[in-house]
Amino acid sequence: MWELRRLQGLFMAVRSPQQTVPAASAGSPGSAHAASGETSGGTNSPALPQPSLSVFDAIAIMVGLVVGIGIFRTPSIVAGNVESELAFILVWVAGGAITLIGALCYAELSAAHPDAGGEYHFLSRAYGKPLAMMFGWARCTVIQTGAIAAVAFMLGDYAAQLLPIGPYGSTIYAALSIVILTAVNVIGTTQGKNLQLAMTFIEIGAIALIIGFGFFGSPEVSPAPALPPESAAMGMAMIFVLLTYGGWNEAAYLTGELKNPSRNIAKVLVTGTAILVTLYVAANWALLSILGLEGLRGSDAVATEMMRQVAGPAGATVVTVAIVVAALSTLNATIFTGARVFYSMARDITLFPRVGEWNARGRTPANGLLMQAGVSLALVALGAATPDGFKAMVDYTAPVFWGFLLLVAFSLFVLRRREPHRQLTYRVPLYPLTPALFCLTCLYMLHASLAYTGSAALIGVAVLAAGLPLLWFQRKDHPPAPVAQTATTPSPTLLD
Repeated sequence: MWELRRLQGLFMAVRSPQQTVPAASAGSPGSAHAASGETSGGTNSPALPQPSLSVFDAIAIMVGLVVGIGIFRTPSIVAGNVESELAFILVWVAGGAITLIGALCYAELSAAHPDAGGEYHFLSRAYGKPLAMMFGWARCTVIQTGAIAAVAFMLGDYAAQLLPIGPYGSTIYAALSIVILTAVNVIGTTQGKNLQLAMTFIEIGAIALIIGFGFFGSPEVSPAPALPPESAAMGMAMIFVLLTYGGWNEAAYLTGELKNPSRNIAKVLVTGTAILVTLYVAANWALLSILGLEGLRGSDAVATEMMRQVAGPAGATVVTVAIVVAALSTLNATIFTGARVFYSMARDITLFPRVGEWNARGRTPANGLLMQAGVSLALVALGAATPDGFKAMVDYTAPVFWGFLLLVAFSLFVLRRREPHRQLTYRVPLYPLTPALFCLTCLYMLHASLAYTGSAALIGVAVLAAGLPLLWFQRKDHPPAPVAQTATTPSPTLLD
């Protein structure tokens, strides 16, 4: 899920080595020092995580990282790209299998190269800093801001169900939510862990409600028989299925804090994936049993439509309010951590020095928040010019995301060959078959994201390419943050 995925990344996977910038991006210059080696003996070396998580703890965290609001929006798009109800269910099972393979590969990378930088660190060690910096640029301009716009559109779709305000209601709600939440973060308002956990329970409660009513409720009218789709594309369906499973890559970083990781990480990943597949298949089966495949294809707010069928307007209102609240929380967390990406990248690129300034009064990267909001609002405007803003944002981010994920997957081969004597506390099973399957999957998804998506995908690739000249402005020597600045840089207050 987007929310806990960002929060977990904030705390564990993407802090700067000085622990002054808990950025969601590994593209931080703070992590550039760590990228040069994991065993620096200087006083600024990050403290290594301590093994304190049991198998149960890690499974709970993994499920919490992945489960999220995507399940309330993506089933309609998946249904529109499969031929039958059986294919609709099987594609969710296949997504779980891919999730497991990817998580196993990430588990070895994070165990062998424990660093706050995450993907940035893997890419930097395997291919060099320029490519890693392009990954940071991609997160700032495509991946992170695209996710903000996508979540905002999802929020807008459901908010428009509660209070319709015209044909552009979803876009208006999306833009307003970004502006308001950015303003809240600029002021410096912080959130407590309990609030975020409460929002997570609201999400899970809404899913449980759907499953319960789907299995034990009955619709007002029987679902219409499914007709052949206008243009079925399994690759497109998989893009949105794997988007819904998003968060597994952060789950793999639990290796560094798991007790006896060499023995337990496989248990965590297999069990966690099994729970996720069961939960998602049950939720989609429930939606399918009430709405049918044709009903799923025809609704942008499938949970609301399902509850309207089985519990009337009151039930539809309850679940819609829950989803809007959960989406607000997710969007706020994404904005909070996303701005740290801009802050970190600006400290690595001399062209944007003001963006890298920290607001001591609000304890926020105010300039980074404003730039992030500007890019996100531009993407909302782009999405408004398309028939489906949410889908357009996924189209925009997917090729760039899968391209870099392919490079991360292949880095496992590169780093094993380059560092044959490195002691591995965890080895991916069935090497080299497992990482090879993951690489092939990423390659297929990259192809699908270019072949089956619209012009937004090409815009995303063009924005990535536009970042190439910025490599001329990278800082050759990034100095560590001074002590005075450290006192006003972000601390992991969300998880205190």
